[in-house]
Amino acid sequence: MTSPQSISRAALSMVSADTIVTSLLTVPTSGRGFTDLTAEIAKFVDDAGARQGAVTLFIRHTSASLTIQENADPTVLEDLTMALDRLVPENAGWRHDSEGPDDMPAHVKTMLTATSLHIPVLRGELALGMWQAIYLVEHRSRPHRREIVLQFAGVTR
Repeated sequence: MTSPQSISRAALSMVSADTIVTSLLTVPTSGRGFTDLTAEIAKFVDDAGARQGAVTLFIRHTSASLTIQENADPTVLEDLTMALDRLVPENAGWRHDSEGPDDMPAHVKTMLTATSLHIPVLRGELALGMWQAIYLVEHRSRPHRREIVLQFAGVTR
């Protein structure tokens, strides 16, 4: 257990936010796997003139998802794909298969992951950790065009 003396918190920072900036990001995928969106989201934050607030990402699909994961070692993403495939195999006897055997497992994988992310913006930068990146996770085998709604709420320059 952590003792209260070792916990610290920075001073409060308060602003009055009155700006919302929205954009639609269209991402082509090449099939199952991870697409790094970090640079594109950082560009949106910069284009919005964001200074302090938060950016929200929302994917408009039920067979792909969003996540924040390690950006240093690509085997992490390979292992995550393997783990999701083990948790939700294609050959589990799914009844919904009108769009192919990978469709229902993709819906379950999306339910286990996330359809939206909320990331603080501090001093005009995404407040991600050193080893964090923002990814679109394509759960289907074939390529798709995925739409992600981007929205910054906060103070601009």
